Amino acid sequence: MNRSNEKPGKENGRRYEKRSSGWKLLVLTLAALTILSACTSNKITSTEAEQNEKRAAEQGSGQKDNRDTSSNGQETGSADQEKVSPERLIDTLTNGSKEAVYNQFTPEMKQAVSLENLKSTADSFLKGVKSWKQAYRAEMNGLTEYAWTDDTGAKGIRVYYTKDQQIAGLSVVPLEAHPDTDSKLTQTEFHFPMKGDMFVFWGGQNVMANYHYEHAMQRYALDIVRTKDGASYQGDPKVNANYYAFGEPLYAAADGTVVDIKNDIEDNVPGVMNPDEAAGNYVVIDHGNKEYSITAHIKKGSVAVKKGDKVKQGDRIGDLGNSGNSSEAHLHFQVSNGPDLFTSQSLHIRWADQSQELIRGNTVQGLPE
Repeated sequence: MNRSNEKPGKENGRRYEKRSSGWKLLVLTLAALTILSACTSNKITSTEAEQNEKRAAEQGSGQKDNRDTSSNGQETGSADQEKVSPERLIDTLTNGSKEAVYNQFTPEMKQAVSLENLKSTADSFLKGVKSWKQAYRAEMNGLTEYAWTDDTGAKGIRVYYTKDQQIAGLSVVPLEAHPDTDSKLTQTEFHFPMKGDMFVFWGGQNVMANYHYEHAMQRYALDIVRTKDGASYQGDPKVNANYYAFGEPLYAAADGTVVDIKNDIEDNVPGVMNPDEAAGNYVVIDHGNKEYSITAHIKKGSVAVKKGDKVKQGDRIGDLGNSGNSSEAHLHFQVSNGPDLFTSQSLHIRWADQSQELIRGNTVQGLPE
């Protein structure tokens, strides 16, 4: 549940390698990445590579684009040609000059990985793939992320471009589906728990769009922020009040009974997280049918309900904050088959408004203001 937001200068770019499904993965990250990381605690273990891959996945804004980027047959020339655009990236890695891509890396990226590493990883991962489809485009805080999936849905690639078209991050990602739970929706119909336009930072049914997806306890969780002009804040990034989402009212997503709350966890200074209290302040509501909504990272002292309260959909339950394992103000929302975030399984949410796709990079309309 945490949206970790590392500010420039927090971390040097590094290369991490691991083995998964027979692929050698290359994960490239950069110091200037602003990120929203996972809502996890010490109850969920991740390798260093996984944690840093999550850090490399940030941004938001823009719409899903389903163009096929690999079948255009475009040939890429030598490294001194024009810059490799996002639309040409995969074809260049597959059929063209990998040096052209490498030359576009930021200085930090070049320190993190060699040209030979890029070549060997790309050749291994791209081998045998017939086509790629762009999965989403997400823009936030100075970086634009592009992500593609292959024709089988088993492989993903994402890249981060700076405003001047340098490549600030690149990763190849094995994808695993969970069709048994993907196809089962909650019996309860839920409404979005906030008002106005909100940006889906993490959401979707693969780990590239939603890092929660690999963990059954948080598989269908969402991390939500508010953005303006492609940014989640203005002014000093170390001040909670400068984040557009901070202090926004939160509402019950459906009728139910409040079964648990927490209201006394301090809000973090942005960029500093509290893994000992992963959910921070929260409200858990029992909606019947073994379906419990969990609204987390609430602002300290703002919880407006108590245990045993009967609530109606749309009742205010608190204000959005930055408490718990969170790096900046954001909403973590999920529905589980039990009231405990870390011992229950996440459920795929049936939304009352099915016209909107709550996937990474999409801006969605919440409750009427």
